[in-house]
Amino acid sequence: MNRSLKMGSAFIGIVVGAGFASGQEVLQYFTSFGYWGMGGALLAMLLFGYLGMILTGLGSRMQTVSHEEVVYSISGKFIGKIIDYTLILTLFGVLVVMIAGAGSIFSQQFGLPGAFGRALMTGLVIITIMMNVKKVIAIIGSITPFLILMIIGIVVYSIATKDLSFAALEPIAESQLSAAPNWILAAVNYVSLSIALCTSMALVMGGAEKNVKVARRGGLIGGLGFGFLLFLSSLAIFAKVDVVGGTDLPMLRIADNLSPVIGLVMAMVIFCMIYNTAVSMLLSFSARFASIGTPRFKIFVTVFGVIAFFLSFVGFTKLVNWFYPAVGYMGLILIASLILADLRKPKKLLKKTKL
Repeated sequence: MNRSLKMGSAFIGIVVGAGFASGQEVLQYFTSFGYWGMGGALLAMLLFGYLGMILTGLGSRMQTVSHEEVVYSISGKFIGKIIDYTLILTLFGVLVVMIAGAGSIFSQQFGLPGAFGRALMTGLVIITIMMNVKKVIAIIGSITPFLILMIIGIVVYSIATKDLSFAALEPIAESQLSAAPNWILAAVNYVSLSIALCTSMALVMGGAEKNVKVARRGGLIGGLGFGFLLFLSSLAIFAKVDVVGGTDLPMLRIADNLSPVIGLVMAMVIFCMIYNTAVSMLLSFSARFASIGTPRFKIFVTVFGVIAFFLSFVGFTKLVNWFYPAVGYMGLILIASLILADLRKPKKLLKKTKL
């Protein structure tokens, strides 16, 4: 059970930076639909639990070190190639969004040029990846509990101090920028996006665990845990949407209103979670083209890290509103393949383990 909890914590850490640490994603995908958005968050939680369990289970069965083997095994050559390219695009694109988010933290919280935060994030990510994978996973898992505590505290504060009733906040929430036309599509798109961005690293984590049951349990815990935090974040932002609507980092604005000190701590936590996701994205992206630890791998990490830095100047909110939904729609093919793989239990996967 302890190994499952560690894997679940690492799973949350991978996706939470891109998923909702800033609050901008939650605002566009859930809060912007008011009450229905809360239902969307609950739907997403259930889907995350199921799909997380499938991912880590597949990784464990095949003892994989890259998403490529699993993707082609469960979907065939043609569909597999589409999914593979989608994942590659997702890994690099989310890296760009995360670096842009780091810039927003420094400009919103500290009044510093966004370029400083972007440069700092890029440098930290490149240096971290020069370490081995086990150390990276340990770092990711260790920071997650701090974010959980911060989110719970912010939810309690937001509900206790909200100035308007939820009924009065409803039209304000619905006036915010949305990532999809309705709450169901938004929830499914969000799950598809999040699974696409965590697939590579989740498979690698599953591959590091020989016991399939432990791996599946870890994915289930991580998926449900992430979904629950997502629901809490949605509730907090809904309660304060009249204050945080229109900001790049809603969660940070709520924390800052609570206390400048808490705002500073929250800024550090969000930065760390964005850093965790950025590390996972660049690591998985580079591992797709070169063996981890080789000179070729290090060149990939450095070159594409720098390229991502320059592309991040498009802007955080714009990238979330445009790139995230696009990846979410493309990722639906992956979701369908994962569900079919779990239902069929392909023989070539079952040969890898005794179930």
